[in-house]
Amino acid sequence: MTPSSTIPSSAQAHLGGPSSFGQEPIPQSREMGEVIPKRAPAAVEEKPEAKPFAHFVAGGLGGMTAATLTSPLDVLKTRLQSDFYQAQLQALRAAKPAPAPSSNTLVHLTRTAGMHFSETFQILRSIHVHEGWRALFKGLGPNLIGVVPARAINFYVYGNGKRILSDYFGYRTADQTPMGIHLAAASIAGIATGTATNPIWLVKTRLQLDKSNAEHGKSRQYRNSLDCVKQTVRHEGIKGLYRGLSASYLGVTESSLQWVMYEQMKMFLARRDALKKSDPGYEYTSWDSAELWGGRISAAGLAKLVAAAITYPHEVVRTRLRQAPTVSVGNGNVVMKYTGLAQCFKTVWKEEGMVAMYGGLTPHLLRVVPSAAIMFGMYEFILRVFGTTS
Repeated sequence: MTPSSTIPSSAQAHLGGPSSFGQEPIPQSREMGEVIPKRAPAAVEEKPEAKPFAHFVAGGLGGMTAATLTSPLDVLKTRLQSDFYQAQLQALRAAKPAPAPSSNTLVHLTRTAGMHFSETFQILRSIHVHEGWRALFKGLGPNLIGVVPARAINFYVYGNGKRILSDYFGYRTADQTPMGIHLAAASIAGIATGTATNPIWLVKTRLQLDKSNAEHGKSRQYRNSLDCVKQTVRHEGIKGLYRGLSASYLGVTESSLQWVMYEQMKMFLARRDALKKSDPGYEYTSWDSAELWGGRISAAGLAKLVAAAITYPHEVVRTRLRQAPTVSVGNGNVVMKYTGLAQCFKTVWKEEGMVAMYGGLTPHLLRVVPSAAIMFGMYEFILRVFGTTS
C-alpha cells in the first residue's frame, strides 16, 4: 500500500488536496474511485437591506385596514368605557332575571362571560336600530386620521429603533437580539406615538360620545372634528387637547408588552422554520410557508390579547379623562370631575367599583385582537413587498 505521503499530486487533487492549477478539487472515493457529490454549503441568510421608510408606510396601511374593519366595536367599546352609557347597561341587566348562584366557580365564570357577551351584542344592535348603521362608524374619520399616523409613527420608530439599537450593541441577527432591545424600542415608540397623536384621539373620543339629535331632542355639541378642536381650545386651552396623555403614557406598558411577546413568539416560529429548512430529509412546501405566516398572525393576536387584558384599566381612565365630564359645585359653577390620572383611578374605583375599571373589555378584546392580527399581518406583508423584513 502506498503511503499517503508518496501519493502523486494528481491523486491528491482527486482526494481533496490542493490543485496546482488553483482550481477547487473534485473529491473522489478512495476505495471506488467514484466522484463524491459535492455537498452544497448551508445557505447563509443575508441580512435584508434596511429601508426605514418602509416601516412608516407598512404601519400606516396596516393600521388603516384594521381600524376600518373593526370600527363598530371601537364605538361600542368607547361607549361602555364612559359613564354616559352605564344606565343603558344597567337597564339591560335589570330586564333579565339574575342567574341562579352556583357553587362551581367554573360554571359561574362561564355564565358571567356569556351574559357579558350577550349584553355587548345587544347594545351593538341597539346602536344600529336606533341610530342607523352610520352610527357604528361614528368617529371613523378622526379615527383614521389618528390611526394612520399613530401606527405609522409607532412601527417606524420601533422598527428603526430596534435596528439602530441592535447595530449599536453588536447584535447582527434577529435570533441574537435580546428582549431588552425589543422593550427599549417599544417604549420609545409608544411615548413618541402618544405625544404626537393625543389631540386626534381626544377628538375621536368626544365625537363618539356626542349625543345624537333623536336621542336627546337637542342639537349635538360638536358639528365636526374642527368644531370639536375649537371648542376644546376655547374652554380648556391648548392643554385640553392633551387630556388623557398621562394615561396614554401608562398605556406604553401595553404596547411594550405586546411587542416583546410578539417578537419572542416570532423568534420561536423562525427557529422552528429554520430547522425544517436545514433538514435534508424534509421537503419544504408551500404549506410550511403558509403555516409560518399563520403562526405570525396568530402570535400578533395572542400578544395583544394578553397585553390588553393585563393593562386594560388605563384604557378606561384615559377615556374618562378625554370625555371630561363636569360636576356642579353650586351657584351655577361647574368643575371637571376628573383632574388627573391618580384622582381619576380613585374616583372611578370609589364610585363604581373595580368592575368599572374593566367596562367595555369584551368589545375591546373583540376589536383589538383581530385588529392586531390584521395590522401586523399587513405590516409584515408590505415590508416583504418593499424587499425588507421587520
